[in-house]
Amino acid sequence: MYAAITLFVFMCLSATTNADHHHHPCHAPNMTGFMSVLALKGDIKGYGAFTYDSMGKKLRFRSNESHPMNTSVGLDLLMFFDEGILYEIDSKNKSCEKKTLHCTMHPLDVPDDATFMSTANSGSPTIEGEGLKVTTWTGSTADLKGHYSMSVTMGCLPVWSFFFHESSSFFVSLTEVENEIKDPDQLLVPSYCLAVPLEETPEGTVNSFLNEFM
Repeated sequence: MYAAITLFVFMCLSATTNADHHHHPCHAPNMTGFMSVLALKGDIKGYGAFTYDSMGKKLRFRSNESHPMNTSVGLDLLMFFDEGILYEIDSKNKSCEKKTLHCTMHPLDVPDDATFMSTANSGSPTIEGEGLKVTTWTGSTADLKGHYSMSVTMGCLPVWSFFFHESSSFFVSLTEVENEIKDPDQLLVPSYCLAVPLEETPEGTVNSFLNEFM
């Protein structure tokens, strides 16, 4: 946890532009890539491929498949943010659970109400090919009783995010990102899930992307 917080502080100190009213939250394009989810206490919660439809507000995340890790959570999630639906898919057994999606917060897009914090250079801005300029955005997650900090490239490709909550906190990083949907079928509901009824949510439960790792 100390290392993650140190990294966050360093980013703040290396900022080259302070917050002002000229900056507005951007929205990520369609994307395909890999995502790592790390608990700040050090546990690897998940690593896997994702597909994101920015216009349709859909996300598929499959962890612990191509790079199995004994300590990570094996997940196959399909989320429809506009519809408020979450599918937990078990392709091996051809089954799934259909749940209400209570919180639409996720690490692939900057929320509309995010606050601009700074512009910073990761690496070296003076050596060609050795630097990355990012903008950092912060805000609160009311549904999850926490706060977040997200850094994106100047083209709004997410790089890393911190999520701080009452019970647990996470660091999310993205790699090998391409701004296209390489396999549209990943965003389709599997045939064996189509007739599955919507489950009732136990009182006090919040279904969201981040809650899958808590």
